[in-house]
Amino acid sequence: MAKEKAPITAAVRQLRLAKVTFSDHLYRYEEKGGTAASSRELSLDEHAVIKTLVIEDERSRPLIMLMHGDLQVSTKELARLIGVKQLTPCSAETAQKHTGYLFGGTSPFGLRHQMPFYMEESIVTLSKIYINGGKRGYLVGMAPSELVRVLKPQMVTVGIR
Repeated sequence: MAKEKAPITAAVRQLRLAKVTFSDHLYRYEEKGGTAASSRELSLDEHAVIKTLVIEDERSRPLIMLMHGDLQVSTKELARLIGVKQLTPCSAETAQKHTGYLFGGTSPFGLRHQMPFYMEESIVTLSKIYINGGKRGYLVGMAPSELVRVLKPQMVTVGIR
């Protein structure tokens, strides 16, 4: 798959518009494989592969949570930090409605609708991160500082093993 040309997605358009330096990483997509599959296919540390999670509060207001691939989100702790009663992951269909991306290809860049961004604080300590580029089987690599510059996420510490 190394010879396949990288796609031009809404995420790539936003990254180019923001003058972000990024690298393209194509891999064989695995249904329900998540970051474990992408990190295995690309020989990356799963901790550096960042997942984009679409979550809703009790009033169906969506938000994006960026988390290390090898950690889970404590939705209870995140809800407490942001002052809502409850948070639940969106269904694939609802996430697609909010973001414009197919489940498994959700990028935090180039979203259909604006929503708040939250990011696990320790992501900024990595030298390079890999995050979905807006298509299944496609990650973009960049410095975490670029992600922070473009998305301006609120930093939180809600990751659990």
